[in-house]
Parts: sequence; C-alpha cells; structure tokens
Amino acid sequence: MSRRPLIALRVIGASPGADALAQPDPRWRLRHLVLAPHRLAFFLAVLVLIGASLGWALVQFERIGLLPTLPHAVSPTLLHATVMTFGFLPLFFSGFLFTAGPRWLAVPAPGTQPLLAPLALQASAWLLWLTLARWQSLLALGALLMAWSGLCWTTVLFWRLVRASPAPDRVHAVTVGLACAIGCLCLLGVALSLALDATDAALAWVRSGLWGFVVVVFVTVTHRMIPFFTSSALPSMAAWRPFWSLGLMLGVAAFELAAVWVEFSGRRPGIPDPRWMLVRGLVEFAAGAVLLWLALIWGLVPSFRTRLLAMLHVGFLWLGLALVLGGTAQLLGLAQGAMVLGLASLHALTMGCLASLMLAMVTRVSCGHSGRALLADNLVWSLFWLLQLATVLRVVAAAQSAISGWLLLVAAPLWTLVMLAWGIRLGNWYGRPRADGRPG
Repeated sequence: MSRRPLIALRVIGASPGADALAQPDPRWRLRHLVLAPHRLAFFLAVLVLIGASLGWALVQFERIGLLPTLPHAVSPTLLHATVMTFGFLPLFFSGFLFTAGPRWLAVPAPGTQPLLAPLALQASAWLLWLTLARWQSLLALGALLMAWSGLCWTTVLFWRLVRASPAPDRVHAVTVGLACAIGCLCLLGVALSLALDATDAALAWVRSGLWGFVVVVFVTVTHRMIPFFTSSALPSMAAWRPFWSLGLMLGVAAFELAAVWVEFSGRRPGIPDPRWMLVRGLVEFAAGAVLLWLALIWGLVPSFRTRLLAMLHVGFLWLGLALVLGGTAQLLGLAQGAMVLGLASLHALTMGCLASLMLAMVTRVSCGHSGRALLADNLVWSLFWLLQLATVLRVVAAAQSAISGWLLLVAAPLWTLVMLAWGIRLGNWYGRPRADGRPG
C-alpha cells in the first residue's frame, strides 16, 4: 500500500487544529470590548466606579488622620457627589440602553462603533476629574466639560433611535431620553457653577441631576423590567405595571427636583422653614408608604426564590424606605426645630436603591450577554449583602452620634471592597469571548 493515502489521512486528521485556530481567542483582549455596546460601556463604567470608590475611601482615611491630608482644589464633597451622580452611572445607562433600547423601540442595534468616541470621552474625563480636582480647579473644569460633551453625544445617539422607532409604545424610551437631556443640563450647571466658584450652586445642580436624571432613568427602567422579570421567573406572578405607578415615581422625582431649588433659593443657614418641612415631610412619607406597598405587590417576598430577582426587588424596596426616612427626618426636624438625620435619606437612596439596582441589572445583562446562566452565584450574592451592610452603616452614621466617624470608616472601605470585587469579576468577562461561543 502506498504511503501517500496515509500522509493524506494525517493531513486530514490535522484539520481540528485549523478549527481550533478559527475559535475566538479565550484570553482577555482589548478588542473584545468592542464586540458589543454593553461590553465597552460597562467596562468603562467599572473603571470610573472603582476610581471614584477608592478616591472617597482615601478621603475618609484623611479625615480621621490615618493618611496625610492632600490638597483639594475642588471641595471633596462636590468632587465625590459629581462623579457618583454623573460619572459611572451614565456609562452603565449607555450599556443598557443601547442593548435593550433597540428591542424596546424595534430598531436595528447601532453597534459599538458610534459609541466608542463618546463613551471613551466620558470615561477619560471622569478619571481626569478624580485626579485634577485635587490639584487645579481650572483643569478640573475642563474635565467636566469633556464629560458633558460625551453625555450630550450619547443622548443625541439615543434620541436618534427613539425618533426612528415605529414602536407604538415608546413611553419608557421617551422618558429616559428626556431624563438624559435633563442630565446634560444639570452637568452643565455644575460646570458653570464651578467656573464661578459657587460650590453651593454646584451641589444643587448635582442633586438636581440625581433626581431629574439618574432617579428618573432607574424608576422608568424598573417600572418596565421588574414586573417582566418577575413574571418570567415566577409564572404565578402577573406582569402588573400600571402607568399610575410610573406617574407616581416620576412625580416624586419632580417634587424632589423642585425641592432642591426651593431650599436653595430660600434657605437661611440653620433656620429651616417649618411650613416647608411639614409639606415635604408629609409628601415624602406618603409617597414612600405607597412605594413600599408597591414593592410588596410586585412580589418582594416570593422574589427570594431567585437571588438575582430578589436583588432587584430589594433595590426597589430601598426607594420607598429612602422616602419614608426623608419624610421622617423632616417631621422630626420640625418637632425639634433643627434638621436631623442629615444625609440618611440621600444614602438610603443612592447606596441602598440605586447601587443595589445597578448591581442587579448590570449583573443580569452581563450574565445573559456573556453566555452565562442568569443567576447570582455565591460571590455576587455575598457582595450584594455586604452592600446592604455598608448602606445600613452609612445611614446610621448620618445620625451624627459619637461613633459616626467610625461607622463611616467601615462603610466607605466596605463599599470599595464590594465594587472592586464585583468590577474585577465583570471586567474579566467583558474582555473575553462569550462562554457559549456565540458572537456578541
């Protein structure tokens, strides 16, 4: 027998090696970040989130003398509040909106290429902000304007999808688009206030962006997605999402946005207006009570059969708790003639509600679009409850007791630990091909 057929068989037998070369490179590569919009947007968001978290933990150590105090050209409070509101969250929004948004609107997905420049502009601007705000306020202002340009750019891109949509129901997408426009306006207000060295006005614009932009996006998405996710995971639960509930949440956001400027324009240091405190306290307490009821109706208790679903429901629960806490603080302050509980409601909202929802939604999208099971494994579940602990510690610290400083010293590093572990885990996914071998 000739040896040529054997040689041919050996060549044919080598073909699996050629197939292996055609498989995606399983190693972490930068080029994998541009395979889908959520990969790039979420990865950049994680970078900004980790930088912001580490920076704030360092400030806490400086304040109690464990680290030498470094210079601050911009108020540390303004630096922290601005990046926590406008920094990583809009990047996470972009990843979600340009992934789920096209399906909502029945339009083709835009791909990553149109998003590359505006997302990179925002991420680099916020990392510069975290650095330059300590040393040179004028350069920090330039970073803010870069971030504002990137946010406006992505907002325009999202509105193009909305305008091209033939979908009959565009309520959620239009609401999100309007919120993004408000975010652009508020971030510009922060920059102009910084240019005028008006820190109080800048903080008012940040708080306006929190309620008019960030909270509106979150409540709009939760109104659409929580009932849907719940009915999918728990068939016994109907997908009930009346539009009055969305109207209530948007109304609360509008009220809190107006409250920022009512209190800014008419504030008298150390002398609260009792009539306003009564009105705000009653509105917040009543709205919070309705949202707590809604959390139960939406399936808070049965959601614990599925960890990832429970994370969403607990995050929404914090929204009602934050408002009830805010209303209680106003009414107690009215009785005592001075503000009490300070930033308790704010951190119940930001750390409890928004961060919990962020952890749940981003994890869900990341699992589903990386070819992994839609579940919260032991690591994510543990990190979620550590986040709840950090939130409780920060809320209790707002009572200004003798141990408040020490509670802050625990809460800030604990938050940073959670975000580091979660961010590193997801960042590792974004730079690798899907686990199931599919594209995207």
